[in-house]
Amino acid sequence: MSLAQVAAAARRSAALPLTLAVAAVDIDGGETAGADECTVLPVASTSKLLLLAEVSRRLDTGELLADRPVEVLDEDLADGTGLLRRMSRRGWTVEDLAWLTASVSDNTATNALLRLVGRESTARLAKELGLDRLTLHDKVRDIRGPDVPPVFATGTAQGLARLVTHAVRGTLSSPAASARLLQWMRANTDHGLVPALVDHDPYAPGFPDPLPDGLLVANKTGTDAGVRADAGVIVGVRRLAYAVVAHWDPVLGPSTERAAVHAIRDVGRTLAACARRHAGE
Repeated sequence: MSLAQVAAAARRSAALPLTLAVAAVDIDGGETAGADECTVLPVASTSKLLLLAEVSRRLDTGELLADRPVEVLDEDLADGTGLLRRMSRRGWTVEDLAWLTASVSDNTATNALLRLVGRESTARLAKELGLDRLTLHDKVRDIRGPDVPPVFATGTAQGLARLVTHAVRGTLSSPAASARLLQWMRANTDHGLVPALVDHDPYAPGFPDPLPDGLLVANKTGTDAGVRADAGVIVGVRRLAYAVVAHWDPVLGPSTERAAVHAIRDVGRTLAACARRHAGE
């Protein structure tokens, strides 16, 4: 089955009042497909994969220790997704914060990690990996005024899929750093976009061999006004890295949001069909 069908699924949204950018990569076969995959768009929390990749790299080199205590500061606190804003403790470890960022997209944990490693280091890593247009512009904020960047992060579907491809191939900074990022992605609790219509086990530990019936998904989602995004890997007979980013004018209201979600799920269903079959079947 050709990945061209994934691009075709994306183009079915052409009549909708939104941009749907899609990139897919057959990890082992090398086939790629896309639609508007090089368009720079707001990518919301999918960009946290870049932050987590840098944290994983530093854990691998010893620049950071997994059990290093990190005090959550008032400047880190952010509403939206996550748990830390609602917790009584202020002290956590680097690894705690990474698990929270990956699993529930915790905005406060994200801000604490970003303060720890700095946006400059994520920019350097993006450049090293060939992801020049994947950019964390700022920390997560409850309110964005005129004196701060208008969005948390921007990027392309191609860049996000390429980051996931590096992780699956073990070519981030090392195989160990890549594997760690994938384990964090497996903990993600939001399977409402690409995986929503995919027969997969969200609770299977890690990447068991042999695989259970169905497929495995490791991913990271992003949600903001006018943005729904999902980047990850679907593992079956084939291993497919993907990224899907939907963007629309928020004034269009909930009907456009629903259309975006349905379009993303349609792409996910097509990806799953490709992952179940060998190329060319």
